[in-house]
Amino acid sequence: MAIGNNSGKTRSYNRRVVLETVRLQGTVSRTEIARRTALTTQAVSNITASLLAEGLLRDAGRRRSGRGQPPIEYEVNPDGGFTIGVEIAPRFQQSVLVNLAGRVLASRTSAVDDPTPAGIGPSLRREIDALLEAAGVARAAILGAGVVMPGPFGIEGLSSVGPTAMPGWLTIDAAAFLGEAIGMPVLVENDATAAAVGERLHGVARELRDFCLVHFGTGIGLGLVLGGQPYTGAFGNAGELGHVTVEPRGRPCPCGGRGCLERYASLHSLAEQLGGAADVDVLVRDGDPRLDAWIEIAAEKLLIMVGMLENLFDPEAIVFGGRLPDAVLDRLIAGIGPLPNTVSRRSGRSVPRLLRGTTGGLTPALGAAALPVFETVTPDFGAVLRAGDIGGLSRARR
Repeated sequence: MAIGNNSGKTRSYNRRVVLETVRLQGTVSRTEIARRTALTTQAVSNITASLLAEGLLRDAGRRRSGRGQPPIEYEVNPDGGFTIGVEIAPRFQQSVLVNLAGRVLASRTSAVDDPTPAGIGPSLRREIDALLEAAGVARAAILGAGVVMPGPFGIEGLSSVGPTAMPGWLTIDAAAFLGEAIGMPVLVENDATAAAVGERLHGVARELRDFCLVHFGTGIGLGLVLGGQPYTGAFGNAGELGHVTVEPRGRPCPCGGRGCLERYASLHSLAEQLGGAADVDVLVRDGDPRLDAWIEIAAEKLLIMVGMLENLFDPEAIVFGGRLPDAVLDRLIAGIGPLPNTVSRRSGRSVPRLLRGTTGGLTPALGAAALPVFETVTPDFGAVLRAGDIGGLSRARR
């Protein structure tokens, strides 16, 4: 649970702390918020009044317990705002409209014939208009949109080659271009980072502040959440797991290297093994031995990654998610063993070292939709530092 700061300089940060507390607790009183956040009762009262007026919180009534007048409790107002999430891939785009509780109100999937900016701009506007019409939500109620695309961003030789390549995006400001195309603020992120944000807000990582998410898309990527915040690196390319070498002098990769993880543990590598596009659900249903062979190889290579990620980041857990069916993810996790002797191997763990994500095939789009919400509700200790109250931060964290 994040701790508030009573210096008076960090109202925006404290709003996030209060919203995060209510989100995690479900329903909670002002007194309980103050106790959990170390904020004064008056500060909590002022913040909750503001959030109620804005429609982000709502009155959940009084909970009967013990003697005396029970306190009023509050909860996040699911319909206090809406966000749109879009996953853009070389061959398809998927979009969702969600409320603040993460409930999907409408979704659409369509083929992409032209993945360049000239093709994506108009088609994305049509998709979003259709979403709003289907859900009966006014454009004015949208807090913002998140768009995810396969990374890495802006790296010649990686961004423009291979199965995840998106031609024409290398030199443009994607957020500005897409925002103008759809007529609303847009946050752009790579698919793995957005998927991690989705799991943090709505999935298995709701109560984790430090975790890694291995994301299976056409390629394979890594979403990092450290200290409750997504970590993207200096240029948005942190977690480019797919091009880490796991087999020296192994299979050639479009990036110019050999033995990259993406060549062994991705949907594209599975499709290659089958000699064409893979309908993984059908393979699972039919018990196809080619899927068994792919899982065995992928688990072997992922074991290397698990050891590396645990020793590098000391996460509470590593989450596996993305476009693979739950049954395949479960088998992959079971096949990654025995787990290596790393800093994560310790007694008294409250969370398993490996977890399966729970947001399913919509993970990237849901993660994209979560980006504007994450900006609104998730505390960032950096806000205190930027306010110039380092001493206050130290006191708050003790």
